[in-house]
Amino acid sequence: MADVLVWVMERRVVLADRAERLRKELAEIDAEVARLEAAEVVIGQFIEAERSGQTDDPAVAEELERVTTTPGAGGMLLVPHREPGMAQSVLPADYQAIIKIVAAVSEPVPAKDVSVQLGRGTQPGQVEPVRDKLRRLADRGWLHRTPAGRFTALPQPSI
Repeated sequence: MADVLVWVMERRVVLADRAERLRKELAEIDAEVARLEAAEVVIGQFIEAERSGQTDDPAVAEELERVTTTPGAGGMLLVPHREPGMAQSVLPADYQAIIKIVAAVSEPVPAKDVSVQLGRGTQPGQVEPVRDKLRRLADRGWLHRTPAGRFTALPQPSI
């Protein structure tokens, strides 16, 4: 029976490592998709402006600049890697709300509870987007993810 327990533990570790690698790969794919979506928008706008003869219009240039420099465009991260002295205010509002919910509880919280607190519900289609955001926050140093897949807040730097 001890051999079975050892096998289960080893298998769990292998699968946890694989899951972590796949999460990182998925984050890279998500970033590439965001870059391609931004490129698609910019190219579409440029083609439209070219067709209408407005390529030299300052308003078109300003819009293209806005689209390509906002977070999430051109490979910019919506959730930046946390650095010393960085405030939560650099995060999009929905990510700030998630951090506040996690920080308000004294013990590790599952994604399902955060989803409920956000008013999204407990169905998989409602919880999984929240879980993805929680993982992204943990991967970038804003939260801590426990081995059980729950999340805790990290101490905020004093500024």
